[in-house]
Amino acid sequence: MAKRRWTIVLVPHGAEPSKIIEVSHGVLRAIAAGGVTIAACALLVGYATVSRKIDLSRTSQIEEENLRLTRELGDIHGRLGALTDTLARISQRDVHIRMLASLDPIDPQVLAAGIGGPVPAGIPAASPLLRRTSELRVDVNALIRRANLLASSFDAAADSLASHRERLAATPSIMPTQGWLSSAFSSMREHPILHVARPHEGIDVSAPMGSPIEAPAAGTVVSEGYENGYGNTLVINHGYGIETRYAHASRILVKVGQHVHRGERIALVGNTGLATGPHLHYEVHVNGRPVNPLRYVMPESVVTD
Repeated sequence: MAKRRWTIVLVPHGAEPSKIIEVSHGVLRAIAAGGVTIAACALLVGYATVSRKIDLSRTSQIEEENLRLTRELGDIHGRLGALTDTLARISQRDVHIRMLASLDPIDPQVLAAGIGGPVPAGIPAASPLLRRTSELRVDVNALIRRANLLASSFDAAADSLASHRERLAATPSIMPTQGWLSSAFSSMREHPILHVARPHEGIDVSAPMGSPIEAPAAGTVVSEGYENGYGNTLVINHGYGIETRYAHASRILVKVGQHVHRGERIALVGNTGLATGPHLHYEVHVNGRPVNPLRYVMPESVVTD
């Protein structure tokens, strides 16, 4: 079988004679294969060049981003240090506040629980940025737990202080009227009118007729009216097991169920009931038992002369 051949006729534009070139089929295939190979190589070289430029640009962008993140992490780390110092000062203040609130200090081991700790597993040693980020995450979580613990402590202290404030407001501490002590608290004394021995469960404070009688503490009026022997009598419940009684008043100024505050005028001095003259008979009962009212009066408020 004869080999296939190709004839190429070259016709110039001038007067030169035409040229005839005969090329075998194998040569043409070789030329075509060489052209395809050269084109493929050119494409590969171009792709590699463009890819390298893209990689270099991306690497530069990543390096710039890493530098920016490093600066930001450094700034965050500094702020966390300042926050740690602030929480330390708050912790010291918390100790004093809990002491004022009659609460035990928080156990230092409990307060330090969760602070620090290892970096989470799975962070490559060659990734300092990732390790720094993980360390900051651990520090932030620890500070959040510590802040929450201090917040709970302040809430407990506030509740305790509120309870103490309410108890102090409800504890008698002033003399109900201005006058002088004419008869002291006694388990037994001779009654000035009946002339028989009987307990004197309060104190007598002599004062001019109509002198104001003030509540020695906050409380609620539980009874008011006339009682045999005591005359016009008023009883205030202060809570916490404390009640006070005021007898021989010329006039009562409050009603049952009314809430009164320390220093509020509740009655006027009189001599109703069995009394030899205008005075206030004042009693303090704790858990149902009479106690010496002078234990619930500031010493400078007592006049004995």
